[in-house]
Amino acid sequence: DVQLVESGGGSVQVGGSLRLSCTASRDTLDLGSKCMAWFRQDPGKEREGVATIDTRSGFTNYADSVKGRFTISRDNANRMVRLQMNSLKPEDTAIYYCAAASACSWNSRQYNYWSQGTQVTVS
Repeated sequence: DVQLVESGGGSVQVGGSLRLSCTASRDTLDLGSKCMAWFRQDPGKEREGVATIDTRSGFTNYADSVKGRFTISRDNANRMVRLQMNSLKPEDTAIYYCAAASACSWNSRQYNYWSQGTQVTVS
């Protein structure tokens, strides 16, 4: 099995920046998980995909709402994925999760492994 542990959440003013990190306890590729992604969820709303990255090719994809502001990156040597969030808006407030799946998609049900979640608050 694999554990995903994230860090870096917190509170920030509108227009500010935060960086989230997610470290896997073992190489997710060993488990056939070729995609790492960030999702977020506001209470009362569905979990939505924010960004995905293919850990082999480095190909990335972003939700329209964060394009140009968020950047997902990987550090395979350290089994880490990061989400750099700039120009933050109040609507970015949510609990953020990293997740692993065999292929990238926006469907959260296809992700086998999840982190514990970290709160991001923008005000």
